[in-house]
Amino acid sequence: MEPYLYLAMPIPAAALLALTVGYLLGSIPFGLILTRLAGAGDIRTVGSGNIGATNVLRTGRKGLAAATLLLDALKGAAAVLIMRRANGGDAALAAALGAVAGHMFPVWLRFQGGKGVATFIGALIAVSLPVAAAFGVIWGAVAALTRYSSLSALIACACVPPLLWHWTGQRAALVFLALAVLVFVRHRGNIARLMRGSEPKIGARTPDAPKP
Repeated sequence: MEPYLYLAMPIPAAALLALTVGYLLGSIPFGLILTRLAGAGDIRTVGSGNIGATNVLRTGRKGLAAATLLLDALKGAAAVLIMRRANGGDAALAAALGAVAGHMFPVWLRFQGGKGVATFIGALIAVSLPVAAAFGVIWGAVAALTRYSSLSALIACACVPPLLWHWTGQRAALVFLALAVLVFVRHRGNIARLMRGSEPKIGARTPDAPKP
């Protein structure tokens, strides 16, 4: 079947359930929860205002940033693994889509969430460990060369769909192509700053970031 024909197929109930479960798991704002519990205030008032690990790192709290990264990745992986066990591979891919969308557009925060990279990685680990490992290598290489977290994430995400096409198949590649497009859309501000040369580098503190 041609890849585009998947878009014309009716969405089964299992896929809708998987999307919903993935969305609810993905929408848990761990960055916001952890920083508030740690007394670091509202992460949405720091740096870029993002709830993800990169912005949490700008508070100077490396432990909180690491915990945010881990938990945001785990919710993506959990969504995929739960729905794969319940309803198979197609449900797992639907859950991946829901989880990343939930992180980006959480209903609890008026649909103003994170940029989705950590949750993207977690879902990818559960879908294809070899491709996730390749993502890590690409991210690390670009980060070492440029010190830009956003650029590293964008390049690594762009490499995922063709790698999945080779390792896993068309369906996974198409789902993660859609997710990569969402990641690029959510990083449009970063892309503009990269083009201007004003994007903060990894570990950079912003003027309004509190001291650790």
